[in-house]
Formats: sequence, structure tokens, C-alpha cells
Amino acid sequence: MSLSSISINRPVLSTVMSIAIVIFGIIGFSYLGVREFPSVDPPIVSVSASYVGANANVMEEQVTEPLEEAINGIAGIKSITSTSSDGRTRISVEFELGVDMEAAANDVRDKVSQAIRRLPPDIDAPIVSKADADAETIMIITLQSNTRDLISLSEIANNLFKERLQTTPGVSSISIWG
Repeated sequence: MSLSSISINRPVLSTVMSIAIVIFGIIGFSYLGVREFPSVDPPIVSVSASYVGANANVMEEQVTEPLEEAINGIAGIKSITSTSSDGRTRISVEFELGVDMEAAANDVRDKVSQAIRRLPPDIDAPIVSKADADAETIMIITLQSNTRDLISLSEIANNLFKERLQTTPGVSSISIWG
């Protein structure tokens, strides 16, 4: 006899077997170790620079391109993406997974400091930072009212929400726009 004919002739047996498989799966899943779910943060280093009064084309030609050329020689780079806008540029350098983040960030800092002499003299110093996956925005709260104005809503956000959320363990920073 085959499994399919037994399942057709005895539907209760096939149902019990299916439930047993599901129960064993749930039990097995609860005993999986933490090492089976590693925390993999993408190794990304960001370079941001600002140049007051420059349009996007000037930022691209005089700031972004020299920085990209300098950064491009670092070993272990997977991809480089950049965004230039009026007065600001941001370069994201993604490294291969096996690269040490501290060494990669130091290499980027070294290359950026070498490229500073090719940048316009009145540009703000470029800022090199490591991307932290745990520092992403987790929650956004929007306040709106038909009876209150923007100033009173900002006061409520600062005095009520911000004060209460800052006392929560694990909260690192709170930003309020308005």
C-alpha cells in the first residue's frame, strides 16, 4: 500500500500525522539557537559634505567626483552610490561582508582627508560615518488637530511625548519637526 491510499482510506490517520509534523516543527523551531539567526549589519560607510550656495551640478563636479575618485581605490568595496543636491552631497560606500568595519571606515577617512586639497577651499569638512542598522527610525508619530495651531502641537510634542519617550530604556534620540 502506498501513503496516498492509506491517507484516502484513513483520513483521521493522515490528519493526526499532519498535526504531529506541525507540532514537531513548532517544538524544533523553539529550540533553534541564536547563532542560526545572525545579526548581519551591512558594512556601509557614508561620506557627507555641504557647500553653501552651490547647485547640484557644482556639487557633482567639484565635490562628489573628487571624493568618489579618492574612495574608489579602497580594497573590498562592493558598490559606491552618491546623491548630489543643492549645497549637499552624500556618498554611500558599501563593502563586502567580510570586511572589518573599523578598518574600512579608517581607510575612507584617510582617502577623504587626502582628497580635501582637491575640493573648493570654502567647503565644510566632509563627515565620514559608519551606518548603524540599529539606529534606523523605528517609530514616527504625527500630531494633527482641527482646533490647535502648529505652535501648540509642537509644545505638546516637546512637553508630553518627548519627555515620556526619553525615559524609555533603549531610546537614544528623538527628533521633532514642526
